[in-house]
Amino acid sequence: MTERIEVRKTYKLFINGAFVRSESGRSYEVFSHDGEFLANVAHASRKDARDAVVAARAGQAVWAKATAYNRGQVLFRVAEVMESRRAQFEEELRRTENVSEKKARKAVDNAIDRVVWYAGWTDKLAAIAGANNPVAGPYFNFTVPEPTGVIAIMAPQSDSLLGLLSVILPAIASGNSTVVVTSFHRPIPAITLSEVLATSDVPAGVVNILTGDFSEIGTWLAEHSDVDGIDLAGVPVGDFATKLEALAASNIKRVARPFTGDWNDEPSLYRLRQWIESKTVWHPIGA
Repeated sequence: MTERIEVRKTYKLFINGAFVRSESGRSYEVFSHDGEFLANVAHASRKDARDAVVAARAGQAVWAKATAYNRGQVLFRVAEVMESRRAQFEEELRRTENVSEKKARKAVDNAIDRVVWYAGWTDKLAAIAGANNPVAGPYFNFTVPEPTGVIAIMAPQSDSLLGLLSVILPAIASGNSTVVVTSFHRPIPAITLSEVLATSDVPAGVVNILTGDFSEIGTWLAEHSDVDGIDLAGVPVGDFATKLEALAASNIKRVARPFTGDWNDEPSLYRLRQWIESKTVWHPIGA
């Protein structure tokens, strides 16, 4: 009997709701914690990053117009699809992060629960972050939260699922769109998440996932003038993080600094509020 030839997987980028090859044609190999080959993964180029920003800008306009309740429904659908694929997520975490079956199961539980947590906050954010301000006069003064726009995210390098969701969810729950650079050595859970997003009613362009070297892609995104904010959660504290902050300041981006805590801690409303802008509206009181 002829020996079977193994079909090796080559993962693509996720841009504008579609799985596309890198414009550069580059890819790199991803291995398990014990050196076993897992897959070939696309290595995003500068043009791929630009394409992702264009897609994110178009997607953000659609996503921001959706009602907060609808965004919550869509995020809950993400949790439903993740639940149906939990065995795959658990296996990927075991092979890439060298954790036990029990810890992998707990990590997936926490990740799905986090999606549900943010889904529940979408239609409550206005009540928490907005206000009916007291004024002396025949008019109302309201503070209304609005999304910042397109957010570039440097995903955590070690916690490839819970950490990843912990930075994507607060941005999209409030109506922003994202361009996400995954963990370099552990990108596969993020790629599987992109497959979930593609079948969960999330509009094209709301989440764009790039695999590759964040030291390259992060620089391009930090200096891109059509990116409104950048989350440095997965960037080590040091000179490179400082460089990205300086590049972001050159075109007045909002910046979230590198994260040094534990992603397993309870989620905070602070992270949810960091990607919203407050708009004040005056309205005369009718007779």
